[in-house]
Amino acid sequence: MELSTNKLPVHVSIIMDGNGRWAQERGKERVYGHLNGVESVRAVTEECVNLGIKYLSFYAFSEENWGRSEEEVGYLMKLMLESIGKEFEVFMKNGVRFVVLGNRERLNSTLNAAIDNVMEGTSHNTALTFILFISYSGKWDIMHALKKVVEEAVASPEGLEKARNMKLEDFDDYLVTAGVPDPDLIIRTSGEQRLSNYLLWQGAYSEFYFTDVLWPDFRKEEFRAALAEYAGRDRRYGKVK
Repeated sequence: MELSTNKLPVHVSIIMDGNGRWAQERGKERVYGHLNGVESVRAVTEECVNLGIKYLSFYAFSEENWGRSEEEVGYLMKLMLESIGKEFEVFMKNGVRFVVLGNRERLNSTLNAAIDNVMEGTSHNTALTFILFISYSGKWDIMHALKKVVEEAVASPEGLEKARNMKLEDFDDYLVTAGVPDPDLIIRTSGEQRLSNYLLWQGAYSEFYFTDVLWPDFRKEEFRAALAEYAGRDRRYGKVK
């Protein structure tokens, strides 16, 4: 598909959905779908580097996902650990900065150490910022930010005054995404059409693209189709043009 690069999003965020169904359709365990979904992550990341898109983020594991079976959660944590280690050289080769955002206190020390190692090692890369949201939810993010505002407010008169005079854009600095531009385009696969508690504040004016394609089948062509659809949108941000 021909794609004009004149209206590419700065930040694309993806809700990866359908791994379990993809596996079940093939008579496999759900974990088989997660394993194949990693290939889709690689394909989309490579295309973002090729196109010059600066931010790519994935909803990898929500706060609610902790309620899944112990076996599936354990496998997902193991898969993340293995994938992070394997992708380090690829990140360095392609100038990709790796970032993990979310409630990392719930992750085990081994995974956190691996995350820190790759984040530090890729921190100076500038071609693409690749973000994994792990143990994340939009409501948790907003509440976590609010608690920081309150802590500052009760700690000093200056903090209280800052809270009283806070503007909407000031609140961005308290979210885990501080310094990251809001997503221009949010893609969700597998036919589901909801945010599932993801980037509730940051996605206020994002464009949405829903596709019936299950995540393990979402590759370069499907991604380019989403970008082409985005390029045809007229983003008014509540204003009249």
